[in-house]
Amino acid sequence: MTASPLDWRPAPIRTLGAAADATRMDTVELLVGDLDAQTAFYRDAVTLDVLDQSGARATLGRDGIPIVTLTHMPDLPPVDRHAAGLYHTAIAFPDRSALAAAVLSMAQRAGHLYQGATDHTFSNAFYFSDPEGNGIELYWDRPVEIWQNKPEGWMPTNTAIDPNAFLRTHLDPNRTADDAATVGHVHLQVGDIAAARRFYVDMLGFDVIMDLGSALFISAGGYHHHIGLNTWHSAGAGPRAVSLGLGDVRLRMPERGDILSLADRARHHGVSTEDDGSALRLRDPWGTLLTVAPEGVAA
Repeated sequence: MTASPLDWRPAPIRTLGAAADATRMDTVELLVGDLDAQTAFYRDAVTLDVLDQSGARATLGRDGIPIVTLTHMPDLPPVDRHAAGLYHTAIAFPDRSALAAAVLSMAQRAGHLYQGATDHTFSNAFYFSDPEGNGIELYWDRPVEIWQNKPEGWMPTNTAIDPNAFLRTHLDPNRTADDAATVGHVHLQVGDIAAARRFYVDMLGFDVIMDLGSALFISAGGYHHHIGLNTWHSAGAGPRAVSLGLGDVRLRMPERGDILSLADRARHHGVSTEDDGSALRLRDPWGTLLTVAPEGVAA
């Protein structure tokens, strides 16, 4: 058994946003048309373990940590690529060797779903989609001193990665796919950046790390981003219609008191919430459901 994924992620630093500095991303739910095929893809190609499977739902992850929950909803229409919703789920790996093993598996089993690879200064990232069109990023973070706590206005550089060279350099043939991995960040499509900023920064309490005009990258605790928000394909989008694709995005805050503080901020901003005592649920301006729970509590 490897260490908890939190043990190899950068330690949070004190930041100005109202969200607790140790806030992190949790499981992403996807509504899928073919549960068996999607489960097989995330198991065999993405190299996740099936942690729980019962009826119309399967949860997959690594080292006992859930990453994606698949919920069978075969009667829903397909995703509208110009609607608000999921851009990609980003799965973080502890080192480049672990990342290379996952990338090789994707190349061998789902190479036609490859979309590109980029060195973002703060990370090495490989982009794919799943068979139903949900975006996936597999990535490794560069050492924290390269990107954390940079001066205001700092922007990373983006350089294409040669995937074959990356595999030749970092693939360990003796490495097995049993390393910890976790949802490092989630990137969403939204209809308007200003409205997204009011919800995710002013109310949810994240700090702005990078503002590109058409995209906003935000985090808690100084991470390069826990949530990305863009209008590249969805500018002007209204509330989401019910469809396949994103179900909900789940976040973890350290303590129940952090959840109650968030509920107070939501009321102040006129955002409706549901609190069942375990988790707080609220929707962004486009209807994307966020589920926020304290560490150690089933959501």
